[in-house]
Amino acid sequence: MATTMSWASYLLIHLVLFSWYVFTLSANCSLKSTEIHPGAKTFGGRWKYLTFLNLVLQTVFFGLVVLIDIIHLILPSKSLKCGVPLLLVKLRDTIFTILAFPIGTFVFLSFWSIYHYDREMVYPKFLDDIIPSWLNHALHTIILPLALLQMYIQPHRYGSKMRGILGLAFFSAVYLGWVLWVHHAAGIWVYPIMERLSPVGLVIFLGVACITLAPLYLLGEKLNHKIWRSTAGSAGPQKKKKK
Repeated sequence: MATTMSWASYLLIHLVLFSWYVFTLSANCSLKSTEIHPGAKTFGGRWKYLTFLNLVLQTVFFGLVVLIDIIHLILPSKSLKCGVPLLLVKLRDTIFTILAFPIGTFVFLSFWSIYHYDREMVYPKFLDDIIPSWLNHALHTIILPLALLQMYIQPHRYGSKMRGILGLAFFSAVYLGWVLWVHHAAGIWVYPIMERLSPVGLVIFLGVACITLAPLYLLGEKLNHKIWRSTAGSAGPQKKKKK
């Protein structure tokens, strides 16, 4: 796509994406717990699942993007180069590059990799009777195409690799600590696969999962650079470099 997109076009696309995530989040929160899978009623509720955390993250991100689009439509161009508008754009890029893209991609890859190896380790068959098929794909599949769409239609400024990877490492450490605390406090593992692993296997599994996030950050940076070779640092509508 070599044509310039207006802020109105951005707003239209982002409103659709934001609405989709709000709808998906609402549908997820409306799921009822059962005796077979108490889910949200157990310690930590939905907040112990990375899939749910990612869903909230994507919803907040696209809500922020919609706000930025509206601001750019309302305020004169001179007011957008400093102050709050500029800070919001920097926040948008930070969230997308360090969290939204790598974590969304990780949820997609890790879920379907384990699912195709042995679905009982991550998504037992009885969940088919609780979670509609479309919602399962909304949570674990569509997130990647939407993240790639966002990267394709709008450039994002990547900071230093060290800062990005450290940011992901901090998130991983916090979430890992939360998962271990849930097990300590309630005696339950967040995912079935953790129950099947030996202590050594669990350490290896968690270690590999955390390390995998770094290449995903670098992948996002490379894709962003390839798509937006000459405009990766810009905040607004731009033209992609013609080949």
